[in-house]
Amino acid sequence: MASSKKYWKSVEELNENSSIVQTLKQNEFVEPIPTDDFLGDKETLASSSTTRRDFLKYVGFTTAAATFAACEGPVIKSIPYVIQPDEIVPGIANYYATTLADGFDFASVLVKTREGRPIKIENNTMAPVKGAANARVHASVLSLYDGYRLKSPRANGEDVSWEEFDSQVATKLQEVSASGKEIVLLTQTFASPSTSKLIQEFTSKYTNLRHVIYDTISSSEALDAFQNKYGIRGLADYDFSKAEVIVSVGADFLGDWQGGGYDAGYAKGRIPKNGKMSKHIQFESNMTLSGANADKRVAVTAAQQKEVLKALLGGGVINLPENIQDAVAKAKAHLQKAGSKAVVVSGLMDVDAQTMALTINENLGSEVIDTAKPRLIRQAKSAEVLAVINGVKSGAIGGLLTVGVDPVYSFPNSNEFAEAYQNLDLSVAFSMREDATASLAQFVAATPHYLESWGDTQIKKGSFALIQPTISPLFNTRQFQDTLLSWTDNDKTYYDYLKESWATILNGKSWNQTLHDGVLE
Repeated sequence: MASSKKYWKSVEELNENSSIVQTLKQNEFVEPIPTDDFLGDKETLASSSTTRRDFLKYVGFTTAAATFAACEGPVIKSIPYVIQPDEIVPGIANYYATTLADGFDFASVLVKTREGRPIKIENNTMAPVKGAANARVHASVLSLYDGYRLKSPRANGEDVSWEEFDSQVATKLQEVSASGKEIVLLTQTFASPSTSKLIQEFTSKYTNLRHVIYDTISSSEALDAFQNKYGIRGLADYDFSKAEVIVSVGADFLGDWQGGGYDAGYAKGRIPKNGKMSKHIQFESNMTLSGANADKRVAVTAAQQKEVLKALLGGGVINLPENIQDAVAKAKAHLQKAGSKAVVVSGLMDVDAQTMALTINENLGSEVIDTAKPRLIRQAKSAEVLAVINGVKSGAIGGLLTVGVDPVYSFPNSNEFAEAYQNLDLSVAFSMREDATASLAQFVAATPHYLESWGDTQIKKGSFALIQPTISPLFNTRQFQDTLLSWTDNDKTYYDYLKESWATILNGKSWNQTLHDGVLE
């Protein structure tokens, strides 16, 4: 007997005029199923003479029809090589050495590729600057396939060709330059000899254009202290595998402190040998990864940390509670006993505190710290960055070109800066994504992923590394360096410029071998 009940599968079906339901009904089958042939008219359904056998036949048919309709998929053609490259064997992975240098993370890596597609990041064990790649480095391959990447240059919100982009920006640069206002090129730390040389050539073309380096995570005070003491702007390097005693005052050296990468050396020193391993004492205010792994963790306020360094150095009146003074005295005794096998590190954003830490290590004759070959992965000066902020707000700066940084998001009082940024005569953002700065910029230059780029780095003084593409550019992007070459009327590609620049660095060594190894020391 027929039922008068009406069943529904979704809320949409309750709306009789729903276009979604009508579309689904029309497209579910190529031809309508002839239900009337065996069920009869609705009014006469109760008296239908359809047999059970016929009913099951039609049910089976509808099930098969629904299955075939659901299985329809796109046609994908697989085209074989006409001439297969020798280096590509289907199913066998290839590895390419390159370097990640995004202004925050710096690492020499091996890129695993399959049929020309990067799929995994691993450590380059040939790199002289040892250290394990962190989670961000390993995950960086995912951003290559990010569908939200910028796919072409933009001018005033519209997609344009690179020729139009160059022409419009060049006109604006001339106008701002003629007005007498300052133009600032604000970039990340590149630690790249070739890029630094190219930037100098570009800034020399405009008398009122200057280059300012901005590190989102600043190490300016440590850089100032090192430069004042040793005459070069860099960060001391450390080999914690050589340490018998480690005293950290507010430095999370197992995290991202001064670029990170120290966890592998620390782990080696913590392996017991002949019943001994390194001793780690941590003075800090908030719990950190380093503090959690320390043998002795002493809770001190941020204000007391400088007093701890004074006590370790052995000068001045110490204003510390008795329990902390006792802990400092014991730490100092351990340092003196270990001598050259001891090291002190500090995370305080204070030039005097950083100078004291360097002096303590110098007095110990520490073999753990390397001041002869410092790290060059941070170069920013806080005073120069502050001058840029004030210049944009006051109107003294008429043009701002940003590369690898997002000041609208990361500058202090970002809302005020964002308002001033929109009043600039010229704003150009070199970015891989539409971040806060790119979304407000007049001109946006879409840049490629580092796995699509050429380049070089000098992470540590005397230790060079190359950046090479592991895949052709997926979108209509262009490297910042290629853009600068175009704006300086140089017809070379950055690849050619890079090879010429490396002629002196190689000093007779093989370019191909260095490209294979990824590093040169």
